[in-house]
Amino acid sequence: MKRRRFLHRASHLLAAPGLIGGFGFSLPEQKALNSLLKFASESDRVLVIIYLEGGNDGLNTVVPLDQLSPLSRVRQQVFIPEERLLPLNNTQVGLHPSLAGFRSLFNEGRLGIIQSVGYPDQNFSHFRSTDIWMSASDSKQLVTSGWSGRYLSNQFPGYPESYPNEEFTDPLAVEIGYGASLVFQGPEAAMGMVVSNPDSFYDLLENIEEPAPDTLAGEKLRYVRLIAKQSELYGEVVKQAASKITQQKSYPDGNALADQLKIVARLIAGGLKTPLYMVRLGGFDTHSNQVDQDNHTQGTHANLLRKLDGAVSSFMNDLEFLGVDDRVVGMTFSEFGRRIVSNASSGTDHGAAAPMFVFGNEVIGGVLGTNPEISRRATYEDNLDMQYDFRQIYASMLQQWLGSSESNNAEVFSREFDTVPIIGESYLSNLEASDLLKVYPNPVTGPAEIEFITNGSPLEVDLIDLQGRKLQGLYSGNPVAGFHRITWNPGKLNKGQYLVVLKGLDKPAVQKVIVLQ
Repeated sequence: MKRRRFLHRASHLLAAPGLIGGFGFSLPEQKALNSLLKFASESDRVLVIIYLEGGNDGLNTVVPLDQLSPLSRVRQQVFIPEERLLPLNNTQVGLHPSLAGFRSLFNEGRLGIIQSVGYPDQNFSHFRSTDIWMSASDSKQLVTSGWSGRYLSNQFPGYPESYPNEEFTDPLAVEIGYGASLVFQGPEAAMGMVVSNPDSFYDLLENIEEPAPDTLAGEKLRYVRLIAKQSELYGEVVKQAASKITQQKSYPDGNALADQLKIVARLIAGGLKTPLYMVRLGGFDTHSNQVDQDNHTQGTHANLLRKLDGAVSSFMNDLEFLGVDDRVVGMTFSEFGRRIVSNASSGTDHGAAAPMFVFGNEVIGGVLGTNPEISRRATYEDNLDMQYDFRQIYASMLQQWLGSSESNNAEVFSREFDTVPIIGESYLSNLEASDLLKVYPNPVTGPAEIEFITNGSPLEVDLIDLQGRKLQGLYSGNPVAGFHRITWNPGKLNKGQYLVVLKGLDKPAVQKVIVLQ
């Protein structure tokens, strides 16, 4: 049944604010729809986006261990002592003590940390910065469609009139939250189905419908429900998928994020071919009482991170139990980080760049990027410098995990962004040997960092001279797949040219270094 044009501006099942416009892209006239659907059905890959609403304090989440001295000076009100942090192997990074599950995932090579992600000309408004992250726009550019919505619109032309159909019966995206966000809004239509909260999901399964309020918004809600019932768009397929799963691993009680991820796991395992989900955890606007004054490892932020840790750890366990863990990758984001300098209320104020987490069996584990440098003379106005534009992360995820092309990414984001390594198989297979191994600074005038990527195979890193003679064994072991960084001190090595060689991967990697000390 044809839907009225009103539904072009609403997500299915629940009302959503109307949003039009975008980057001005027109839908493709004819796309290879069958091949796109074939890719979706064969890969069955799923991206789960976790929104940490309010601006997460990255410096107390992923703590640079080599910067503890200046941090203790400029963050006295929220500083966490080194002995309480959770250090990560072969890194200069410690996690907040509430993230023990994340440390386990990291040690298994299933968690990646991307340092200092943000965007130029940071906006410190919650609403505006959230729009920027969800639309993938420039700071001073107004865009009324979401990056995921544009991606889905390009991949599934003819939506919403031609969907659901015999070839693709399932929702293109599912968002659990109070109202539709910008992230799944396409240029012409909302591309996602909204479940207002976990309770409404189970009400859907039981055919229970909460009464609409006697307001203008309630009238619109009743109208959308009427249209949804008439067309029976996606409710039935969601119920069918959910009904196939009768047993799941346990999730922590009283954890809103865990409740949402439990639903996502159930739908994925039940056969729903929806490629994109978004869930959220609010409360990260920690201007005050971020920590307990008597114990900085406890407080509002610790409770939030404990919920994140418990929810994601349980989700990963459940996915493995359900046999779908290889199909799922997750990603966190927050609209901004917090200031370097803490405030007088045991909290932190709106900041700029912050770390992102990616998790899943197929991600490249480890730490991407370097620790931020903290000045002992930092002022309240100072913020962390950006190392990666958040659109690089989005573009990398679309290309390496969901199979988007470079040209499609350029269309989605209005221009090209350099990708970064996130998904192991996809990224490593396309790397040149020289990209697997890096030495910096080069020329070497003192201690240097050697960074390498591994797929989990046993490997060696050796120093040899130009005649091929091995001078030093720099590393030997069987590290988990992902990024690794070691420090090399050339000591009394003579000045000259040498080769650092990585052996053990399909492609031996060689980096020429010049020693000047």
